[in-house]
Amino acid sequence: MAEQIISPGVFTNEDVPTILEAAAAPVGAAVVGPTPLGPVGIPTTVTTFSDFKTKFGTTFLSGGEDYSFLTSITAQNYFQQGGTNLLVQRVVRDFTSFTSSVSTKVGNSASYDGTYTGTGVFELTTISQGAVMNSTSSTDFYNSHATSTLVSGSKDNLRWEITSRDEASGTFTLIIRQADDKSTDKKVIETYRGVSLDPFSDNYISKLIGDTYSEVGIDPDNSDYYVKINGEYPSKSNYVYVSAVNETTPNYLDAAGNISNADFTASVPAIQNGAFASGKGLVVPAGGCNMNENITNTNSQGLTPSADYSNFVDILKNKDQYKFNVISLPGLIYEFATHKSIIDELITDIQTRTDALIPIDLVTYGKDVSDVTTQANLLNTSYGASYWPWLLTNDSQTGKAVWCPASTLIPSVYVFNDNTSAAWFAPAGLTRGNIANVVLPERTLPRADRDTLYENKVNPLVKFPSTGVAVYGQKTLQSAASATDRVNVRRLLITLKDFIGNVAQNLVFEPNSLATRNAFLAVVNPYMELVQQRQGIYAFKVVMDDTNNGPDVIDRNELRGAIYLQPVKSAEFVVLDFNVLPTGAEFPA
Repeated sequence: MAEQIISPGVFTNEDVPTILEAAAAPVGAAVVGPTPLGPVGIPTTVTTFSDFKTKFGTTFLSGGEDYSFLTSITAQNYFQQGGTNLLVQRVVRDFTSFTSSVSTKVGNSASYDGTYTGTGVFELTTISQGAVMNSTSSTDFYNSHATSTLVSGSKDNLRWEITSRDEASGTFTLIIRQADDKSTDKKVIETYRGVSLDPFSDNYISKLIGDTYSEVGIDPDNSDYYVKINGEYPSKSNYVYVSAVNETTPNYLDAAGNISNADFTASVPAIQNGAFASGKGLVVPAGGCNMNENITNTNSQGLTPSADYSNFVDILKNKDQYKFNVISLPGLIYEFATHKSIIDELITDIQTRTDALIPIDLVTYGKDVSDVTTQANLLNTSYGASYWPWLLTNDSQTGKAVWCPASTLIPSVYVFNDNTSAAWFAPAGLTRGNIANVVLPERTLPRADRDTLYENKVNPLVKFPSTGVAVYGQKTLQSAASATDRVNVRRLLITLKDFIGNVAQNLVFEPNSLATRNAFLAVVNPYMELVQQRQGIYAFKVVMDDTNNGPDVIDRNELRGAIYLQPVKSAEFVVLDFNVLPTGAEFPA
């Protein structure tokens, strides 16, 4: 009963919550592979396909035709099926040769004469790397700048423009444009108003746009690759960061609102436009790109896997930094030696993380059932699953139908399954296993072939009349028979460990006391009950008490918990007995 207040006075109440909140960070899929644009090797989260296109591009031109990398097809299908978070890691050929593109020099009002070639007031650098970001060469820029006419760039690169300036406030307006636009029809993709060169202003250019950027570093002690963050102010732009400010105007206005130093007015940039140049690195290497069904051991979408992927896969070992529950490497095929080494490396990393599943493509296009099963039997992990055959899918970006290995589309099946049911339901069958945008599979699979595949840990992709192509199996690549030889159980455990692990994170450095243990149980037990109600587990028990936290455990500064559960098994084999009885026979009770 609430306290009854009768006479005047001061009343203080204390409310100490006993529920520990799990981390709210969203968990989605990850895809590793080539893209036309984007930062090289830096795992980057995108939340929509439009966001993906902004940061990583879509198609690229080769031999006069547009193509999509399998990475892009994975992204477009993932988001179409309801995905909300996709971690993308761009891989390129010889990543050390890739550099960003830098803005041509920004002239100040004092020295700008249309052919400005000095140091420049400030400098912008593209987040995306590669020669594709060059909207012009430096020579072309200076030859055309006097007339403010820029050579046309492409849809993938940028130009910049100072559209207005105000000496009274020391500010100007900067826009970022798509480089294939025209002065009479500008395609403005970002606008920054009231930009200042005053480092004490809230609108200081580095604060307004951001000056941080990421790069891949290498630890000299163990040769591990990692992501190094440089700069001071967080990036606000999707396209550029401020790489240099060569002229500043500190305290441009004094306390009375007057210009503090008359010389500062000359630093305010002149009205002008410019391009980006000097980026290096080719999306299409000299040897060309072997795409889709033409992928080979040494050329997978223009990459040599053992050389090009090896620098980046280990970055994803950082479980605390990069969250995902399924990771795909579309374009890597296990039967190829240079691909196999990277897939094996990723399997080792994921088995250490224990929080994701890898759809693995076993063979290239045009192989037989025996080739598939041979490769499947080389693998033994509950953190991987294989699907076959290849699929002909519609690529909305090029308008073409292209052949894709199954791992390109399986993340979209998983996210559809999770959105319509839950991760512990089997992502298979006609209810949750349909694969969108598929024209047809590489081959039809009669019952005998499906039996052989499933017996050897390969999940068949089957075309049914009127329902399209569906995943018709849910085995992991684990050889031993146990609960974790099924995808739904492995994904159940991944989900439970993610939630309960996030709750337990709040216990670190807390008192090892009954109150702390009860706070943990107060969150975990209701969650497990919810999973039980939603058909994830038959029964469970969570223990965190004196039975597993005796004096010896406490003295080691440990807090131990035990979770016991019985996972729900899926009905994969439905057996119906039809009994024909003679007329007049009674039916069994």
